[in-house]
Amino acid sequence: MATERKMERIAIYPGSFDPLTNGHLDIISRASRLFDKLIVGVLQNDAKKCLFTKEERARLISKCIGNMPNVSVQTFNGLLVDFVKQNQGIVIVKGLRAVSDYEYELQMAALNKHIDHEIDTIFLMADVQNSFLSSSVVKELLRHGGNIRGLVPEEIIDDIESLKSKL
Repeated sequence: MATERKMERIAIYPGSFDPLTNGHLDIISRASRLFDKLIVGVLQNDAKKCLFTKEERARLISKCIGNMPNVSVQTFNGLLVDFVKQNQGIVIVKGLRAVSDYEYELQMAALNKHIDHEIDTIFLMADVQNSFLSSSVVKELLRHGGNIRGLVPEEIIDDIESLKSKL
């Protein structure tokens, strides 16, 4: 009797992650426990003025996920659905902080489902301690000399603070 190979459950967690916050890292950690493999997909969002290039953002994320062997980081351009298919993904992971996030993400999930009906989206609620946290908040604090400790992973604080002059 031939043994059947178990199909890997691969999820994609997309975002701009500029910079990675403790909220993002929490979603990465929790999603990594739900799937065999989690790919953090770093994209360039032309609507946002980014502090880091997408390659720098991928490198910073990689510094923070060393204790999660089933998590990898990749950059991508183009449609998320295409990226998911290229990586044999079955699901898109999105984090939600508030109702406003849900409304937007529900529209994106419906659009992605329209493009490819085989790809699902799951939503993970932000931990209460991260419900106010966003990359924009971190950049705004940094711009005004505020303390970002506790908001971003310790491993990348120096990297982020070194770019104060770009803000």
